[in-house]
Amino acid sequence: MRNAKARLSAHVVAAAALSIVATSAPGAGRVWEDADHGIRAVLVADGLVWPWDIAFLPDGDAMLVTEAPGRLRIVRDGAVAPSPAWTSPSPRSDDVLHGVVLHPRFAENGWVYVSYARSGWRGITLAIARGRLRNDRLVGVREIFVADAWADALHNIAGRMAFGPDGALYVSIGDRDRLWVTDNDELRMRAQRLDDHVGKVLRLTEDGGVPKDNPFVGRRGVKPEIFAYGFRNGYGLAFHPETAELWQADIGPRGGDEINVVVPGGNYGWPLVSAGTRYSGTAIGAGAGTLPEARMPSIWWVPAITPSSIAFYTADELPDWSGNLLVSALSGKQLQRIVFGEDGTERLREPLLEDLGLRFRVVTQGPDGYLYAATEKRYGGGDADGAILRIEPY
Repeated sequence: MRNAKARLSAHVVAAAALSIVATSAPGAGRVWEDADHGIRAVLVADGLVWPWDIAFLPDGDAMLVTEAPGRLRIVRDGAVAPSPAWTSPSPRSDDVLHGVVLHPRFAENGWVYVSYARSGWRGITLAIARGRLRNDRLVGVREIFVADAWADALHNIAGRMAFGPDGALYVSIGDRDRLWVTDNDELRMRAQRLDDHVGKVLRLTEDGGVPKDNPFVGRRGVKPEIFAYGFRNGYGLAFHPETAELWQADIGPRGGDEINVVVPGGNYGWPLVSAGTRYSGTAIGAGAGTLPEARMPSIWWVPAITPSSIAFYTADELPDWSGNLLVSALSGKQLQRIVFGEDGTERLREPLLEDLGLRFRVVTQGPDGYLYAATEKRYGGGDADGAILRIEPY
């Protein structure tokens, strides 16, 4: 009977997949069951335009969601507030507003941090601003950091942010490579240079300054904000709940998606080595693990799934998932659960919710112990086909 029900649920999911985000009308509460994996996806809210990141407010009944075209939204009780809480001062584009995080002491100070594309006389780069949330509006917004990652296009700007257990703010910067379809490594090599922020993970103070214990502080000609380097397009940041290590998901070229354990001062090899290939099909170096000074990825995918975020599960509502790593995938159109053995090595990869046919932009654990995911039907555009799903036991 359970197998029959699983087949029925899978059929219902497949049939209803596109209707999840086909309308901007409120539809909270719709359910898609995945009995094979013991979970179901519950629609929390839809009608969003390319939702990129999620931050839960501490009262537990609302969340902040960034829409990539530039709007910070509040979602409460299954409805998207009609007016944005804030709009980024970015160049007009489908893809300018990315990360949103709360200060660790948000309940005391109300600080909300956002990352977005910023234009200037040198082109476009990534900036971080913070403001206070008051009456569902972000007020007193002030830019606290502008990355030295200027380019004449928006490509690979990244902007995933996370506050660490040390109170520092970590942020990812992409390799800004507008020549990505060619074999020309000239722009990609900025990820190996230490005199700008391209292709790096940065570590900042809460007000956008430089922590005194950053690995490159005091070195002539080196940007002191750099924590680690040699990344292509870091779209996921998460701290291990037991070791407090920083893990990062890095979107590779043609194949070669990676998850790395990021250490202070570490070089992760891009564009000198990769498990993937260039878009022309030519090899990158001699493959992963062939550059002695570059650190090997802990996890990688060939073919690619385009990992857009990662989150460690630490709650009790999905008891069999405790300590697992959840990965949201764009081209892979799935969530992926990675299970580790007692020795910390990878034991299992399990794709989830593939039948929905949606691109999963972010996955995060909510204050209620369930998982939440932001999805989109297609890449870019102004269609309100984005949704927030809650993943809970079936």
